[in-house]
Amino acid sequence: MSISIDEIDSVDFSDVTDISGGKLPPVHPGEVLLEEFLKPLGITQYRLAKEINVPQRRIGEIVAGKRAITADTGLRLSRFFGMSEGFWVGLQTDYDTAKAKDALGEALTRIHRFEASAAG
Repeated sequence: MSISIDEIDSVDFSDVTDISGGKLPPVHPGEVLLEEFLKPLGITQYRLAKEINVPQRRIGEIVAGKRAITADTGLRLSRFFGMSEGFWVGLQTDYDTAKAKDALGEALTRIHRFEASAAG
């Protein structure tokens, strides 16, 4: 069974939201692509790659979380799915920022904000 893109009012992230306040790992945009778009719409990775004129391997690597969504791919996905131009790159930026914040950990908390009055 497949549904029309017109039947999707908005992307629902409730299945990846933890209302208890616990921290969940960041969700790669490829997982969003697969679970919120390809599967519900009945679109194969092969078909998507052909429709947006990119190598199938690129879509496979994005869906597997092994490749980032670039501006080029993001624009193609946005056009195909009727999303805003910044949607996919925004998801990628949010993911990258969350991963970097986790990786930096304590090092980030030791960086103090610059204050103009402290400058010599």
